[in-house]
Amino acid sequence: MINEKEARLPAGASLPPGEDLPEIVSQHGLSGDEYAKILDILGRAPNLTELGIFSVMWSEHCSYKSSKKWLRCLPTTGPRVVHGPGENAGVVDIGDGQVVVFKMESHNHPSYIEPYQGAATGVGGILRDVFTMGARPVANLNALRFGAPDHPRTRHLVAGVVAGIGGYGNCVGVPTVGGECSFHRGYDGNILVNAMAVGIAERERIFLSAASGVGNPLVYVGSKTGRDGIHGATMASAEFDEDSEEKRPTVQVGDPFTEKLLIEACLELMATDAIVAIQDMGAAGLTSSSFEMASKGGLGVELDLDRVPVREAAMSAYEIMLSESQERMLMVLKPGREGVARAVFEKWELDFAIVGEMTDSKHMVVRHGGEVVVDVPIDPLAAASPEYNRPWLATRRQPVVDAASVPAVPPIEALKRLLGCPDIASKRWVWEQYDHMVMGDTIGRPGGDAAVVRVHGTGKAIAITADCTPRYCLADPVEGGRQAVAEAWRNLVAAGATPLAITDCLNFGSPEKPEVMGQFAGCLQGMADACRALSFPVVSGNVSFYNETSGVSIPPTPTIGGIGLIANAARRATPALKADGEVLVLIGVEDEDGGGWLGQSLYLREVAGREDGAPPAVDLARERRAGDLVRGLIEDGAIVTCHDISDGGLLVAIAEMALAGARGATLDVSGEGSLHARLFGEGQGRYVIAAAAAQLTHLVQRAVRAGVMAKVIGTVGGSRLTVADGQSISLADLRAIHEAWLPGYMAEAAEAT
Repeated sequence: MINEKEARLPAGASLPPGEDLPEIVSQHGLSGDEYAKILDILGRAPNLTELGIFSVMWSEHCSYKSSKKWLRCLPTTGPRVVHGPGENAGVVDIGDGQVVVFKMESHNHPSYIEPYQGAATGVGGILRDVFTMGARPVANLNALRFGAPDHPRTRHLVAGVVAGIGGYGNCVGVPTVGGECSFHRGYDGNILVNAMAVGIAERERIFLSAASGVGNPLVYVGSKTGRDGIHGATMASAEFDEDSEEKRPTVQVGDPFTEKLLIEACLELMATDAIVAIQDMGAAGLTSSSFEMASKGGLGVELDLDRVPVREAAMSAYEIMLSESQERMLMVLKPGREGVARAVFEKWELDFAIVGEMTDSKHMVVRHGGEVVVDVPIDPLAAASPEYNRPWLATRRQPVVDAASVPAVPPIEALKRLLGCPDIASKRWVWEQYDHMVMGDTIGRPGGDAAVVRVHGTGKAIAITADCTPRYCLADPVEGGRQAVAEAWRNLVAAGATPLAITDCLNFGSPEKPEVMGQFAGCLQGMADACRALSFPVVSGNVSFYNETSGVSIPPTPTIGGIGLIANAARRATPALKADGEVLVLIGVEDEDGGGWLGQSLYLREVAGREDGAPPAVDLARERRAGDLVRGLIEDGAIVTCHDISDGGLLVAIAEMALAGARGATLDVSGEGSLHARLFGEGQGRYVIAAAAAQLTHLVQRAVRAGVMAKVIGTVGGSRLTVADGQSISLADLRAIHEAWLPGYMAEAAEAT
């Protein structure tokens, strides 16, 4: 990335003609055709600061130039949707005049370069997206993908990212309640850190970003502007190479204590009538926030950079406009309300400065040192933002794996391998570093299907989850996209929630590669199918392209963040087995092989050493029927124990239930087909529930009426897990295996230092 010092040009200077120009344009992440568009818009050559503004506003991170075409296929409306994509976060109605505000975004590149600050500022940035809209944040989640455990950087990255998330979230006082953490060599050179935040607000007190009112003051609040994070948006729109470490200055530095003050100050001012519009300074900082507010309002904006609070001497216009320093907001205030706002922010010991005003010019005009250093038209810049229909190739489908071709390891031996493998092993080491109980409303802690947070002062609760299975998406993007949405839906249902809407973080390689665009197109097609079939619209999200190093792309990873409503928090389910003598019932066994799908399964990878085959198909009609049945049973109080079947299949799900409840179980899984396929296959749309024997007839009758298969597979009791042919293992041994891997792995790093 380029900066002024490297270019040796003053901010207001025209770019040099000749051989240096293409290099400067390229260093700003712009193509020759895009630069030609800039010349057409301006009718002249841009100066360096103007080029920087076009660079960030037309980056993949800010403009979605390679993804707009495909994003339009996603359903974004529904009876609960208040605000869909286009605002800082999505908003859905939860009744009683209340709404949930939520969004997920990526901080992948910064976290690979500088794991602590990259992850920490990912948390801070997503929190601002939520409280910018008038919501008090109530929960954080994170979906983390690391490289192979034996990669030399993996331990360092795990330690830094987890510390960064905990350090920021714990200090700011918002609980981190759930998420994902997995390992695969496909992320060796490009980890994923996807941050999600959830807040609660009054429906009539939602704040939007569209500016209005010619002459209204534009106000800067929060921290001072520094040189950290310059060109962060452009860096996030480029792949890594052997020089990635040189991009460290583009990583922002966060201060959670200032963020806490900013939350309280903003919410206090929002209780008045002073704010017209508000926008956080995220990617592209002051440039994007001021530009987007003016563009959405059909106005112009004038900025005086001499009024911007800075923490470093002699900062140039280029640096001030492109800095991504954290904990900053931009507001349009009503005339005459400046004094009220200033008093609030000075009370919270935060900077407050009137840095400009809204105009009717429809231009962004920026002054610095008394001179105009930027004059660009807003609407033409937005309208001419590139939109590419990139060439794409559909992913070739793989054949279905015949279970008979996969070695049948004894069930207990296979279970031990799976429970101790990096993807399924307990992540307690991670989430115990997070304060998941702060605020006092977390009633469903990390480790279950979905986190559950009470809506403060009410009997309602919000269920929250983050899900994706990248190995499915790599093998078949369409089925993988369907499964990612269906898995999020299923996790919410398993807690007893009515799924409301999703946010997404779409992590892919370079869109300039047809095979990657084929993965993206396929995943979005599958996601759209599932969202429609499950009445689960997309209300916010983020696209993260160029997740690759030296030309090697990550597996396609469309992470789904789901939100659900539990109308009566007393009626919810957890995976833990709760009473001896209860029966275990498998819900949703409708395929002929009883769920024994081994293609792309963890059994195939961890036990047989293979990563091939078609992933399990997702029958969305069956998914809907089974989920609606299970949710109804939980809402009616018929069951309080439920777990969906996912990674590792049926036996892993039951082992997790046994460990959660410290109760054993005896299984009867006789039937057609291979035993190892029935136990470890990853067929979709299935749940395990536990219920009193007296309830069994009632449950089966309801399942028959719903057109859903239900099958008794065992009983609860004892201190061992017993499967076919009397094979068994104690819960103590299972727990030791399940809990050991991650602490042991990270302890090796500590010993090495």
